[in-house]
Amino acid sequence: MAENMEKRITEQRNPNTYQIDELQTADVLKIINQEDKKVAAAVNKIIPKIQQVIDRIAPRMKKGGRLFYVGAGTSGRLGILDAVECKPTFSVSPERVIGILAGGEKAMFRSQEDIEDNAELGAEKIRSYEISPNDCVVGIAASGKTPFVIGAVEAARKEGAFTAALVCNQDSALAAAAEMGMAVIVGPEVVTGSTRMKAGTAQKMILNMISTTVMIKQGKVYSNLMVDLQPTNDKLRSRAQNIFKIITAAEDQIAAEYLKRANYELKEAVIMYEKGVELKEAQKLLAENDGVLKKVIN
Repeated sequence: MAENMEKRITEQRNPNTYQIDELQTADVLKIINQEDKKVAAAVNKIIPKIQQVIDRIAPRMKKGGRLFYVGAGTSGRLGILDAVECKPTFSVSPERVIGILAGGEKAMFRSQEDIEDNAELGAEKIRSYEISPNDCVVGIAASGKTPFVIGAVEAARKEGAFTAALVCNQDSALAAAAEMGMAVIVGPEVVTGSTRMKAGTAQKMILNMISTTVMIKQGKVYSNLMVDLQPTNDKLRSRAQNIFKIITAAEDQIAAEYLKRANYELKEAVIMYEKGVELKEAQKLLAENDGVLKKVIN
């Protein structure tokens, strides 16, 4: 085991931080910041790989497929976070973007380290969702060797789903198990083996890139505006009203009126105003144009 760990760059010691325990607070922070600056550059290097993964996920989502993130520990929690945020940001059903964390919900708040060593549990969990060829499963593991995640990815691939791996080491078992691998190499951590740091930051950035780009391709963004957001509170209703005004150049009162008439469905409200139609016709026009607002009003 020791020999294998030495081969993984995420487990190696960082020569820039050998004396970090002797430094003043400001100097510790500067070193962490310097190391963090390497993350975006590492992500940039694998953009072609990320693009290939997105271009496989997007058409499957258009056909009604689901996107699963599977991970353990920090990696799994980051997957949960990205999945949860898709609903309020893009009005995506929680059944369409799903985060699976080794150990379940309780592992979100308290470490369940032993669960991640069980590959069959990962396979059982993914099979419980009755995976289909339209589904996509992204396995996330900094080490690239987490059995729970490998088990889930292998089981999903057997069912014909598209599978991808997001790892922080080269030549990993998880990347080999998946159809496509994304190895973002951020180097040794500030604190040896603490992959919640640079590795976790890189994973968060890439998950943001995947979900955001996939949703843009689903027509859920107009220009750079969140036209599919769910206005479930005052802040989001105000945001919806502001977006309506930006697109239509209408006054506050008009924006509020049309959003209310459209049951706060922002895209439908804009179509009703721009095309002079009622809600049912706006919904029909939107459906005929793959849900893309720009196709309807431009």
